[in-house]
Amino acid sequence: MSNKKAASKKTIRKEARQKIYDKLAAALAEFKTGKNEKKFEKKLKKTSKLFAVDIVKSVYGTGVKPVKKKIEQPTESHIHKTA
Repeated sequence: MSNKKAASKKTIRKEARQKIYDKLAAALAEFKTGKNEKKFEKKLKKTSKLFAVDIVKSVYGTGVKPVKKKIEQPTESHIHKTA
């Protein structure tokens, strides 16, 4: 991966995180109180990071791999013989 490509991914993530942070801050402004403002900002920042990662992955398809479910093969103890 080239540095230019990595830098663009970082900038995309940063921009997405900032947009999400701004929208969440505006939407939740009425819940912000004076004494818990630092805690509110910290949690808002963490939440926006979590949302940004998932949104960037879904929009740009970076690093998204389908999860393969392992199918359990029946063993002899699971098979009930009727005879």
